[in-house]
Amino acid sequence: MRDYLLTLCVTAAVTYLLTGPVRKFAIATGAMPEIRARDVHREPTPRLGGIAMFFGLCAGLLVADHLQNLNSVFDQSNEPRALLSGAALIWLIGVLDDKFELDALIKLGAQMISAGVMVAQGLTILWLPIPGVGTVALTQGQGTLLTVALVVLTINAVNFVDGLDGLAAGMVCIATGAFFLYAYRLWYGYTIEAAAPATLFAAILMGMCLGFLPHNMHPARIFMGDSGSMLIGLILAASAISITGQVDPDTLKIFEGSTRQATHAALPVFIPLILPLTIIAIPMADLVLAIVRRTWKGQSPFAADRGHLHHRLLEIGHSHSRAVLIMYFWSALIAFGTLAYSVHSTSMWIVLAVTGLSALGLVLLLLPRFSPRAPRWAEAIVPPRYRRRPVPDPEEASEEPVEERVPVPAGLHGSTAIGHRSRFTDRRKAGTPS
Repeated sequence: MRDYLLTLCVTAAVTYLLTGPVRKFAIATGAMPEIRARDVHREPTPRLGGIAMFFGLCAGLLVADHLQNLNSVFDQSNEPRALLSGAALIWLIGVLDDKFELDALIKLGAQMISAGVMVAQGLTILWLPIPGVGTVALTQGQGTLLTVALVVLTINAVNFVDGLDGLAAGMVCIATGAFFLYAYRLWYGYTIEAAAPATLFAAILMGMCLGFLPHNMHPARIFMGDSGSMLIGLILAASAISITGQVDPDTLKIFEGSTRQATHAALPVFIPLILPLTIIAIPMADLVLAIVRRTWKGQSPFAADRGHLHHRLLEIGHSHSRAVLIMYFWSALIAFGTLAYSVHSTSMWIVLAVTGLSALGLVLLLLPRFSPRAPRWAEAIVPPRYRRRPVPDPEEASEEPVEERVPVPAGLHGSTAIGHRSRFTDRRKAGTPS
């Protein structure tokens, strides 16, 4: 665990330290597009934040390669090299798009090529675990198509949700945290070496998001752009492919006995095998709704609009920060709820806790105008908007000077009347009769 924490910290530190210079570089190169109709921010903000995130990825992989407990991942598997190759390609296309606004079809083709590069180097889905049946092997063509589809869907889901300050990086970081715990449990709990690459990818992805978030929280000083959103989407998909398609469920010894017994025994472990898909449930739902909405209106599925989930939260009255926190809440509830169920599937308190938190989330959605106030003992550590407003002292209020109403002679208007009022007040202060 210490090696993973060190890798995470190094990745976060490199990303954080490089984001400032990258921001200056983006401003110098003119990577600050004009505000569009669908944008929420009011001032032009530089993009290209994905440059810092990519170098954070490289730093994390380099550190892990020199750690004694993690270098075996690079010796026994080609997946880290496959990830770096695909990430470099999709990152380069994202940088060009942040600067020159590439066509949507060009980006879609680049996403498919990046997925194909990873497949060619061994990062692909080899089989699917099906409860009650067991492991179903896939042909090379089936595995390639399924891998490419999963990569493209994940990249676009993360890209679609990147509409508010800190939203995409925060949601991916929360979801990846739950995925890291599950992958780490598979590796050390079940001693499955095939889960080691996915665990490393999750730790590095968390570091990238944590290092970039301080610069991207509202009001954002820099955006990650497509160079960042497509990059973290690809890494998230690579983690899902690595642990879902590479880890053989039979090694968990869950498919034993009759078909019915195997189905019940496999359910708690099978659900986390699709955890990488559940942790992007909200971005994926936003993606599907956007495609249906735009197609219904006769528009292109890639045409931008203001109908995303975060836009709807703003329209019903939620502030920018509260809309982001609500999206964080639902992402954490889905990801960690699934993780908790995989560990204790027979515990009723998990179901009750998820139900109660879901009810709380619905209440928060229905209270857009509610402004929580922190207790007085915590006012020093919370933002000013959560502090209680000080009650004015009546004695101090009585000592404040009251503005004197000065009559303006007839015929004076505008700046002439203002000048007359100021001269009249100056003479009264000086004791000169008017």
